This record gives sequence, C-alpha cells and structure tokens, in this order.
Amino acid sequence: MAKIDPRTVASLLREYAQRASMRGDNPYRTKAYLRAADSLTALSQPLDRIIATGAITKIPGIGDAIADIVTKLYQTGTHPSLEKLREDVPAGVMELFAIPGLRPDKILKLHQALGVNSLAELEAAAREDRIRPVKGLGAALQTKLLQNLAIVRSGKTQLHLHKAAALLEHAVISVKQEHPEFSRVEIAGDFRRGCELVSDFALVAQGRKSTGIEDTTLRLVVTDRKHFGANLLEATGSADHLDQLKTFAADKGFTLNADGLHRGRKLIASATEEEIYQALDLQFIEPELREGRDEIERAAKQKLPALIRDEDLHGILHSHTTASDGTETLEAMAEATRKRGFEYYGVADHSQSAHYAGGLSLQEIAEQHREADRLNKAYNGKFRILKGIEADILADGSLDYPNHILEQFDFVVASVHSRFKLPKKEQTERIIEAIGNPRTTIIGHMTGRQLLRRPGYDLDVDKVLKACAKHGVAVEINAHPWRLDLDWRWHQKALDQGCIFSINPDAHSIRELDHMHWGVEMARKGGVPAKRVLNAMRLTALLAHLARRRQTS
Repeated sequence: MAKIDPRTVASLLREYAQRASMRGDNPYRTKAYLRAADSLTALSQPLDRIIATGAITKIPGIGDAIADIVTKLYQTGTHPSLEKLREDVPAGVMELFAIPGLRPDKILKLHQALGVNSLAELEAAAREDRIRPVKGLGAALQTKLLQNLAIVRSGKTQLHLHKAAALLEHAVISVKQEHPEFSRVEIAGDFRRGCELVSDFALVAQGRKSTGIEDTTLRLVVTDRKHFGANLLEATGSADHLDQLKTFAADKGFTLNADGLHRGRKLIASATEEEIYQALDLQFIEPELREGRDEIERAAKQKLPALIRDEDLHGILHSHTTASDGTETLEAMAEATRKRGFEYYGVADHSQSAHYAGGLSLQEIAEQHREADRLNKAYNGKFRILKGIEADILADGSLDYPNHILEQFDFVVASVHSRFKLPKKEQTERIIEAIGNPRTTIIGHMTGRQLLRRPGYDLDVDKVLKACAKHGVAVEINAHPWRLDLDWRWHQKALDQGCIFSINPDAHSIRELDHMHWGVEMARKGGVPAKRVLNAMRLTALLAHLARRRQTS
C-alpha cells in the first residue's frame, strides 16, 4: 500500500484511540493517542523524512510505543490491533465521538441496544423517542443529544483555544525546521485574535518571496520583510474588520490590500501593522479587538483602552484543592502559584451542597482555615493564601451556608451548579438574589456555558450585570478553556454599566493554574483594562477592598 500523509495517519490513530476506549482501554493511554494525533495533524514536513531520520519521538506526545504504531500506520495504512478493533463495531459508529460529552460506553450502548451506526441514525433515534426507554441511557441523555447534535453541526472544524495553541505552536516549530531560511514565523488567524474557538489555522512566514501554501488544516503565507505587516494583517482578519478598514482607507484616498497601503501607485506602508494603522491616523488596534464592531471608530478618536496583560495580574482566585475535587493539596497549589510570581492564592473549594465534588463540611472548612493560617505564618507576609469558597447558588437564590459561616471567608464565589433548566425569569432572579447577598464577592461562570458541549442557561445577562454593578460584585471571566465565561461579547456592556471583573482559572490542578492566560485573552478581546480587574490589584489593595466590603455588608 502507498504511504499516506500525516493527517490520514492522525485520523487512523484517533480511530484507534476511540475504538480502544469503547472496549474499556486505559483512559490515560487513550488520551496519549489523541494528543499524538493532534501533533501529527500539525506537521508541516513529510512524515517519511521524520521516520527515516529517527526523529519521530521528538514530536510532542509520541514516545517509543506510539512511534511504533504511527510508523506501522504510515507504512501500511493500518495496524493489526486496529483491524481487530474494527471487528467490534462498524465505521459509522465513530461519527458519534463528535458529540460533546458522549462517553465511549454510551456510544457502545447506543450501537448495541438501538443499532445506531451514524450521526443521522442517532438523531433519528432521539427524535423518535427511542433512547429514553433504554436502561442506562434515558430521557436526560436523549434531550442532551438533541442539543449537542446542533452544536456539532455548528462547530465541526473548531478547536478550543488551548488545543489550537498546542497545534499551532508545534506547526511553528515544524515550519522553522523545514524552512531554516524563514527568519520569522508568526501565528495569525482567529487564534491571534483570541477567539474562544479556532478554525482558521494560519501562519505568516518571512522569506525571500511571497507565496501561499494551504492544506486541509494549515494555511501558510510566505512574504518578504517589506510586506510582512500587510500580510500579517490580512491573515489575522477578521473579514469584517478588514472590510471596514479598507472602506475607511478608501474614504481617506488610500487602497488597502494584502500587499500594503497604497495611495495611487505609491506604497505608503506595509512592513508592519503599526505603520499601516498610523498612516491611516488610527490608534493601533490590538488583534483581539479586530472583529468589525466599533474598534475603527474608537481608534480614529484615540479612545481604545490599554488592554490587560498577563503580567498585570497579581494573584489567583477561584481554585480547587484535594479538600473538594482538586488533585493537589492547598500547600502544593499555593506554592505553585507563588513560584509563578503571584502575590496571593485564593482557594475556593466547593461548598457543602456540591456532594458530587466533595463539598466542604463545616469541620473541613475549619481544618482548611487552620492549614491556611499555618502556611501564611510560614510565608511571613511574602505571600498570602486567601480563604475563599465557591458557594452553590440554591434554587431560591440563597447560598448554601448561613451568613455566620460565610463571614469566615475572605471572599465568596457564588456559582450555579444545578437547576440549569429553570425558566429565564426564575434563573435571572435566582442569580440576582445571590448577587444581592452581602457576602458574595464574585459571581462565578455566570452563564454556565461549556464550549462545544452545552449552551449557557436561559438568562437575562443585562439584568445580572446591572445587579453586579449595583452591589459591587465582580463578574468572573472563568479562564478554563471549556468555559471562558462570561462571553467576551458582554464585556463592554459590563464595563459601561460599571462592573469590575475577576479573571479566575477555576483550576483543579497545578497545570490548570496556567489557564489564567486564556482568561486574559478573553478580557483583552472584550476590551477590559487592568484597572477594572479585581485580581490585578496588589495584595495590599485587594485586602483593603475585601475589608471594605465586609464592613459595608
């Protein structure tokens, strides 16, 4: 059999992982296969060259065992273990893995109990009410499947930010290795604009001549130094921003295209994006803002804000430990936060109603506070653990500890974790009631959305934002890449109403502390400056803020 391209190998490896997971294979091994498949998708150089030079294990996520599988898949188009797995279920069943949150065991059950062999058959079974009566499936799954089928149709080619980052970063490395003559390679597309879901995987490289290379995954634009800025601007987008910018340029007597900004036949600016905006008398428009909203009008008036940066944040709030559903101890999470250069770590484990997440009993709260005191004494003022809680918002809007318990915390993140299907009016009133609780400091992941998994609750966001502004409650920008909630499209409305934000990782492990970066990206995309972010305060200022809230509550 003829050798196949890396993306086909990646697809086969992904199929291998998915079929193995239906058989009950080790989930960690399955994840390793999937990570390796993502890395193969990003290759920009021939796989045969990588295999021939013995460099395959240098690809992120590919060790010796997976390298053997990849090599066999590449050379033959299959693998004995894969062929054996294919005997279990038909190829069409693999389509069901596109459904967000649908576990391998449920996919197998749908196939075995109902004969579902494709997405079309799955939708038919759900609409015909055939899933609800099956033991182990049920009505809730049937409803969720219909909802998530719509998500699949709207987002087949999209990746979450963190997954897109891994793919693009590896693509940059591969391009540089394959083309050492390129003096510069930059990521463009919607990833550079900080979009929460990425579908345009674009790179701009500086070489001796201009060209474009496209395949099903990666778009590579090669340009010379003289025209690099213009090509980067064009490859970054968005289409709406570029259309408006070209119209703005035309009104001033210029022509703007991928070659640069021209007046008549004369090239005015093209080497850098900054030169192009400056020649148009526009304030530089950061990539995250380029969505064709009002950014050009504001740039013409020099009214764009200085966007928050990673280095503006001085502490972490809303994070979990082994006391509830985290994987690391309070001490380990705090120390990892300190080593990242932050001044404070705000623990916010789940509250007592969250039985599914090991919510804290009153005794466990006391134990955690004693541990925080012990660690803070050892830090001797050089770092601070803040005592917080993520308190469930109950159906009536109350928090699930009485006020005399809530008073013991430095801060309270109030979040919805149940009754997602309440009618819009009731859901809105419920959250507003929680915001009005004088102990609430932050409203957590306000809409409850999970990207490519589920939409947010039916909620009047505008009313909730007004309540947050009225009561001085911070609006969380939940930095977990599956959430990124509140949606950046609401940030300007929140700013206009006087809200403050808190960028929180919702970390359940040390690794997830680094989700903060994605929260900053969302805040930048929403036009948020550092002065409107709670944890951009230094420790002394934050402690004073929290003390004032307790005194006035």
